[in-house]
Amino acid sequence: MKKHIFKYPFICLLSVASIIGCSSDDDAPVDPDDDNGVEQPEPVSALNLEEYDNGSRVMMQAFYWDVKPRFEWWNTISDKMETWADAGVNRIWIPPATKGQSGGYSMGYDLSDYFDFGNFNQHGTTPTRFGTRDELENMISVAHDNDIEVIADIILNHNSGGGLEYNPYREKDTYSLFDETHGNASGMFNRNYEDFYPNSVSNYDPGSLFYAETNLDHHRERVQNWLWKDENSVAKYYKNVIGFDGWRFDYVLGFEPFVIKEWLDAVGGFSVSELWDGDPDLIRSHIEATGSGAFDFAAFYRMEQAFDRNEDLTYLTRDQVWQTHPDKAVTFTANHDTEKDGNIDNYIESENKLKAYAFIMTHPGYPTVFYLDYENPEFQDQINKLISIHNSLATGSVNVIYADEDEYIMQRGGDSENPGLILYINLSPNGKRRTITTSWDSSILMDYSENSNYRPQVNENGEVTIEAPSNSYAIWSITE
Repeated sequence: MKKHIFKYPFICLLSVASIIGCSSDDDAPVDPDDDNGVEQPEPVSALNLEEYDNGSRVMMQAFYWDVKPRFEWWNTISDKMETWADAGVNRIWIPPATKGQSGGYSMGYDLSDYFDFGNFNQHGTTPTRFGTRDELENMISVAHDNDIEVIADIILNHNSGGGLEYNPYREKDTYSLFDETHGNASGMFNRNYEDFYPNSVSNYDPGSLFYAETNLDHHRERVQNWLWKDENSVAKYYKNVIGFDGWRFDYVLGFEPFVIKEWLDAVGGFSVSELWDGDPDLIRSHIEATGSGAFDFAAFYRMEQAFDRNEDLTYLTRDQVWQTHPDKAVTFTANHDTEKDGNIDNYIESENKLKAYAFIMTHPGYPTVFYLDYENPEFQDQINKLISIHNSLATGSVNVIYADEDEYIMQRGGDSENPGLILYINLSPNGKRRTITTSWDSSILMDYSENSNYRPQVNENGEVTIEAPSNSYAIWSITE
């Protein structure tokens, strides 16, 4: 089995580490009661993680595809806000909050009226699938009362649900007429074929895969004014009137980076872009061009390869956005698209979800928790533990101590006030133990994920034997 040692010099100065032993390579089961020939120490006390607050938090994706019950979603998540805040969530990402062509069945991505938040009767309904405007504003107020920011999902390229009109630039009728009687009952940002590609001043088209005939032309001054420049623009109305705190930009491959840069220059706020591509360099280029954060699809696909497709943990060491842009990389294990029925190519299997969460909660980046994962009673307790670990001990330089197909061991170096942690993932059907060199000395360790009851002692040289249960993980740090 090929072995690797990896370090990420671009994340901070790293501690020196080496592989000391390969005691578990024979795949013999590890007996959790076996003391490995070392006398076990007396019972010890765990660190009070609240005293090691590193300032980090996590984001909740507060929806899934086709949420139920219809018309009650804003009320549903309002009731969960206090629980999420107590768990360590500081932002929620909600679905597009305005009326879509599918009316009461729309998830908002077939956007029709940028200013109908469930207060105009069109497309067969007044409320959106998620509720009324009053319920939306109440939900945002509840979130703010719990120190949680609300992130709006923004669709800036494709529109849907307009009326038919003759389009001379396509020489046919197109659904490009948006006014008070054609999919834009608010009467704000009325549109016609001149606002979409191609038109009388622009033939440019970034090649949108969605609704090509109603792909907004962001080079037109009128479109820019309505989207982010004017006082009643989408950006300023959402921030100053509705109360949104930040932005999730949908399908950014459908328009140019300057759009996001100018949007953020106009209104600021947290932002994350959906650039669905596993190429980390492409995502980094987008971050540099826009100033926005981005979902780390490179990390998502490395986890999918490591845990599912190839069952090889060395994939966890491959190039990911968080390695170079930890403050801009938004990491995740699932979202509303990856969890759709029948999605087999972009999906982390349920039995591997917690290992994936252990990875993103212990590494740099801003982790996102998917609603259905958190609401899964088999996951929630452990996800809460992982959030607590992320918000406390997951700090400092990254040092991958050991990686092979079955095992992955990484240490966060901490700092003078924080001991950091060690993550040990094991894909083997048997428990594993490995002797490593750490940055600690003469300490008793415990697994803060509580997957192991083992209490190893670090010697004066920083050497210690740690373990990970079969097909699971452990997160080690010092004790009181």
